[in-house]
Amino acid sequence: MRFAPSPTGYLHVGGARTALYNWLFARANGGTMILRSDDTDEVRNTDEYASDILESMRWLGLDWDEGIEVGGPHGTYRQSDRLERYREVADQLVAKGKAYESFVTQEELDAFHTQARGMGISPAYDGGAEPDEFGAASRRSAGMEPSIRFRVPRPGSTMFEDVVRGEVGFEHDHVDDFVILRSDRTPTYHLASTVDDVDYEITHVVRGEDLLASTPKHILLTLAMGAEPPQYAHLSLLMGPDGKKLSKRHGHTAISAYADEGYLPPAVLNYLALLGWNPGEDDTAISLEEMVDRFDLKAVSKNPAILDTEKLDWLNGVHIRDLDAADFSTQILPLVEADLGRSLSTDELVTLEGIAPLVQERTRLLPEAATQVHFIYEDIDYDEDSWAKVMTKEEVPGVLDEASGRLAKLDSWDTAEIETALRAMLADLDLSARKGLQPIRVAVSGSTVSPPLFESVDALGRQRTLERLAVARARLDD
Repeated sequence: MRFAPSPTGYLHVGGARTALYNWLFARANGGTMILRSDDTDEVRNTDEYASDILESMRWLGLDWDEGIEVGGPHGTYRQSDRLERYREVADQLVAKGKAYESFVTQEELDAFHTQARGMGISPAYDGGAEPDEFGAASRRSAGMEPSIRFRVPRPGSTMFEDVVRGEVGFEHDHVDDFVILRSDRTPTYHLASTVDDVDYEITHVVRGEDLLASTPKHILLTLAMGAEPPQYAHLSLLMGPDGKKLSKRHGHTAISAYADEGYLPPAVLNYLALLGWNPGEDDTAISLEEMVDRFDLKAVSKNPAILDTEKLDWLNGVHIRDLDAADFSTQILPLVEADLGRSLSTDELVTLEGIAPLVQERTRLLPEAATQVHFIYEDIDYDEDSWAKVMTKEEVPGVLDEASGRLAKLDSWDTAEIETALRAMLADLDLSARKGLQPIRVAVSGSTVSPPLFESVDALGRQRTLERLAVARARLDD
């Protein structure tokens, strides 16, 4: 198996899914996973994109057995270091009569296509616009360098069994004599990719369906090199919720953005796996190890998959709740400190460790945890929507007065005592928990959304709790 991204952009979620399916198939079948860089586009390649691809793969937890920075029997695994090999193959194909030097101009190509369409026949280029031997020699002497085109055998067809899509066929009358080496002697994607697949002994190619139309060209090239074509599997493209091809208008498309937003790698992998594959047993949340055990390339759907960030957020929450409490606390600590703009003291760290499991139950994205605990460490600003919804009710002044009085008299400041006192208050005032406790929540945290109230009050401490109840009570009188 090979994953072969081009460093012309950040690792896209679609590319990450392709990498994952390659990785799963390799691991499930005792295969070799190769990471290759298709970096022949010197104009669009950047070191930033190259680094992002590697960092994103590692963040996801997808390793590779051979390839970039790992090494192996095939050098650097970068196409930019193999240009002479591609030229050698192209020249060999010309010598065998399976390819030819092409001196056709763009204007002549355009005229060929126009004439073919006018005649109602396939506009696929078959070499019919090439100059004769004298014309070719004249153009060469005038300084024109030829490209090299593969000679597609006609008539004929290329048929193959796609693991995902079933039997696929292409009539050669609709396949161009395609360029494999440009006039500047740089290889096209078709040549470089195919030569690498042959040289690296790739047995299965799993890639996006946008490359399906290129497959007959790659099979013909492989056969012309005297090799056996790999098994192909073309994955459906990812779509946005509007049914259109996934793009930036649908939100994040780069894996690095998901890392920055607080998603967990196992959750992202889990979600990517579900974009076209059902693990069975009615499971949605599934570990990478379980994926390896169950993955079947033949079970991948050929229908388009919809990227639904709501489902991803929910699934991320499931994986967050599966974390060990200590691990969760460790992961949110830098986010909490970044939110506060300072480091936590020893006592504050103890407080965070105590309340973290409660926050964990209410977190879908890691940065939400920092927002939830902010009120414990810093002064609050009231969320005006929460204030208007809760604090304008007629019973609120009495609730705050009663809560302040009862909490001030507690002999022991702990969660159990706090709960006992406040529930007794509800009974005495004949109030529901919603009417009696929500005002306290808004008073101490600034919002209707916070960790469980009794634990929050315990973590906040007696003095600051009473101070905030007093501030809220005073605001009612303004």
